[in-house]
Amino acid sequence: MSLSFFPAKKVKEIEEIYNYTIDAFSDSPDFNWTLDEIKKELGEGWELYGVKNEDGEVVAAAFSKLEDKALLTKNTGLKINHQGAGYSHQIKEFFEGEAKSRKAKKILHYCRIDNFRMYSLNESHGYKKTDRKLNDGQVVEWEKKL
Repeated sequence: MSLSFFPAKKVKEIEEIYNYTIDAFSDSPDFNWTLDEIKKELGEGWELYGVKNEDGEVVAAAFSKLEDKALLTKNTGLKINHQGAGYSHQIKEFFEGEAKSRKAKKILHYCRIDNFRMYSLNESHGYKKTDRKLNDGQVVEWEKKL
């Protein structure tokens, strides 16, 4: 099953992602999942993508931002009933394609310090954990040079 990614630029698109995923992500440790926080991220230059499966269901949300020849990335976890379907790998591939098309020299990915599933995923895609931590040490940075 393959995923599709749609940029959320209009309020209606942002609300579709938010409303469809509020139950899955409201307790997500990686994000404070509120409309105000999402709009704040967008105001800081992040782009939001809804991640849909073949049935048109939003299964995750992905954020990216180009900064100093680096593509900064982060994403919500997958809804529980979609874990193990290979979607996380497709999200990584999406970010890598975006980085190449934007001529980024590296990808910086951010996740919670205790998100060990993401650690394994990052390592399997050639990312290396850096020493940088954000949000009072709760978020770690991973780097992949292109």
